Amino acid sequence: MRINREGIIWVFLALFPVINTAETRVRASDAGTAPTIPEYGLLLSRTEQSVDRSSRRSSYFGFDDPVHSKLVDGTLSQFSPAEDEAVRDDGRLRWKRVEFGDNGGIKERGLYLYAPVVSDRQRVAILDSASHGELYVNAEPRAANVYGRNYFHVPVMLKKGTNHLLLRAGRGSFKVRLYDPPAPVFLNGADVTLPDLVVGRKVNTAGAIVVVNATPRWTRGFKLALKGPGMTGVETPVPPVGPLSIRKVRFRISGAAPEGEEPVAATLELLDRKGELSHSIPLGLKVVQADRPRKVTFISKIDGSVQYFSLRPATPSADDPRPAIVLSCHGAAVKAHRQAGSYSSKDWFHIVAPTNRRPFGYDWEDFGRMDAMEALDIVKRSQRHDPSRIYVTGHSMGGHGAWHLGVTYPDKFAAVGPSAGWLSRSTYGRRRGEETEQAPMELLLRRPRKAGDTVALAANLKQHGVYILHGANDDNVPVSQARRMSEVLGKFHKDWDYHEQPGKKHWWSNEYGDGGAACLDWPFMFDMFARHAIPPSSAVREVEFVTANPGVSSKCHWLAIEGQIRHQDISKAHIHNWPNKRIFKGTTENVAVLRLDVGHLRSEEPITIDLDGQEITDVPYPETAGALWLERKDDKWHCIEKPPAEHKGPRRYGSIKDELKHRFLFVYGTAGTEEENARAFGKARYDAETFWYRGNGSIDIIRDSAFDPARYADRTVVLYGNADTNSAWASLLGESPVQVRRGRVDVGSRSFRGDDLSAYFIQPRKDSHVASVIAVSGSGPAGMRSTYSVSFFKSFVRYPDCLITRVDREDSGDSENVAVGFFGLDWSVENGEFEFADEN
Repeated sequence: MRINREGIIWVFLALFPVINTAETRVRASDAGTAPTIPEYGLLLSRTEQSVDRSSRRSSYFGFDDPVHSKLVDGTLSQFSPAEDEAVRDDGRLRWKRVEFGDNGGIKERGLYLYAPVVSDRQRVAILDSASHGELYVNAEPRAANVYGRNYFHVPVMLKKGTNHLLLRAGRGSFKVRLYDPPAPVFLNGADVTLPDLVVGRKVNTAGAIVVVNATPRWTRGFKLALKGPGMTGVETPVPPVGPLSIRKVRFRISGAAPEGEEPVAATLELLDRKGELSHSIPLGLKVVQADRPRKVTFISKIDGSVQYFSLRPATPSADDPRPAIVLSCHGAAVKAHRQAGSYSSKDWFHIVAPTNRRPFGYDWEDFGRMDAMEALDIVKRSQRHDPSRIYVTGHSMGGHGAWHLGVTYPDKFAAVGPSAGWLSRSTYGRRRGEETEQAPMELLLRRPRKAGDTVALAANLKQHGVYILHGANDDNVPVSQARRMSEVLGKFHKDWDYHEQPGKKHWWSNEYGDGGAACLDWPFMFDMFARHAIPPSSAVREVEFVTANPGVSSKCHWLAIEGQIRHQDISKAHIHNWPNKRIFKGTTENVAVLRLDVGHLRSEEPITIDLDGQEITDVPYPETAGALWLERKDDKWHCIEKPPAEHKGPRRYGSIKDELKHRFLFVYGTAGTEEENARAFGKARYDAETFWYRGNGSIDIIRDSAFDPARYADRTVVLYGNADTNSAWASLLGESPVQVRRGRVDVGSRSFRGDDLSAYFIQPRKDSHVASVIAVSGSGPAGMRSTYSVSFFKSFVRYPDCLITRVDREDSGDSENVAVGFFGLDWSVENGEFEFADEN
């Protein structure tokens, strides 16, 4: 261990901040103790003779992974590579000694960094590390600071002697340093979510801040109180925070209406269960006029966390008293309030800039998509607007967001305007193996990605006007992405425009001197928007609708696809309607259950339906539901009653990640051995930290014995452990067709044995029509350890309904799939689609 005491006063940016009211940045006001920096590190890198530029992007793929093989055999806690030790037999990958700078950083880059930290006693330290894609502290997984954010400060337990830190490369150069916590439980002010207050409006809103528990015990009974001029000092209970954990916690902001734009200087206090001060930080609340851009906070229905969006209100005129709404998606690393600030004020539309949960977030898919729609719904409820004039645009990653939202929700927007937008991960990210022929199991694994395939879902754009904008010399997102979509639209669309600005790169500013940043605030795009409106469903005579997942997007006007033959594959329906004659006629592809709304028909007389060349006449007009359901079975369509709520449908369809939206919580097992219980909690903590880091999330974590179905009604539950180690398993998954126990996993009638199996699957909660149960499970220590680096809370990570893997102990410790599948509409294995590996 090396303590740097050479006259350098270290500043802890995260601990004692003063918030700049304009930018919410943190600056120092306390030095505390000097940080501990490891004496040296070992960097795994390629030797000079092995440099191959074509494979540089492959990270650690292609050689025996020094992390996962040690994870499986349980020796990672003692992992200590030697200097100049080769990883591959050909000597192309070796560990080399590197020195840390005064700030804990190293200049060189590599695939892994090993950093031994020596402690003279067992103690808790705060780890400030950066630019890693995976992080293990004495073999325990912790969230990864892949983007090098300054708010990443997590408590870790250092044992007496040598502690082993292992980091896999992320973005940028590694950094490692540790320091003593300022208090046993304290506030990390580097990651605060705050609203802007409005002049003349009474304050009743919420903020959020990270509470750090630097003790080996659960914290209970703490409270947060914001105090300052005009503040009421309301105390907000802090939910329990696990041992050596962090959690972003919301707090009430309540007070009198500000009289002017002077910032409100306040203090946020953390009080312990006795009401005594544990820690406090100063906060500054910005105050703006009602017609100025502002940050608006809200409590997300996804996880109960505090999120924000930026709103630039319209300045409506007498000629247009009900403004339109433009949803604007930001690019990678761009904050929402900067996105809204890139536009000039408008009199005919509000600008709404959601966050995507973080500046990088989820590329406007998954949690990013849900965040955008939450923000839009709030503005639609709170701001006077014209409901027929809702538009979506965005730049760069946000351009992809515009494409994605447009093809996912075809009847919610009047026009779509992507700027410098990439189409899909497979085209922009250049994922390897996308175009090669895949085995049946691999094809099932790839199906959930189709929900992000813009081209595959492009038919939905028929419902919108489309304006594509791109710089001809874009040096970030190739202009070929826009040209490709122009080719696609040119084959079927009649209402679209494409503008390629000559000589412009990825970002360009005010082109005409009358607006904001031109690549966002492009006047000709908004001119096109102004000429489009969402038609009422009763006026629509033809619907062509495509979906990859009815649980994400099931309907367009009066047509809905509610069940698929091949789950998570592309489903299509192209239907014409003659309301006066009460006729529906059209074709379908990969549709098992179809709903037709009939409330717009001219009379309540019998209906005729012609689907895929099959005519069904004299269908009675529904008396109550206002809709007809049809099921395709044995290649024939049949009219049916409304499908049971227990079956797959728009409210709950899978796959695993898509059902993490009903205020989900984590339930970890405590009914196993000490090691099994530690693994379950460690994995739950890792996932919660990952969602905080990547998704600004806040997750309830409880032990199995504390789970009360009535208390947590209609909430999706993520179970950690198996039937032998998690006591909540019997009530939540006792009837599941997939069962995991020590040494065994059963999938329907098939059984797999061994302690090295991991299982991820979803089933409906039997006591709810919307919530699900998601299992993160292992059949033994090796199986559970192999789940460490797997997280549903990363961008582009998608799984089917069920995935069973076995660790390949003979090779690199990576996992091989033994069962992959989608449950049937009744959530069974036998009526679903499954592929199994042949095992000896």
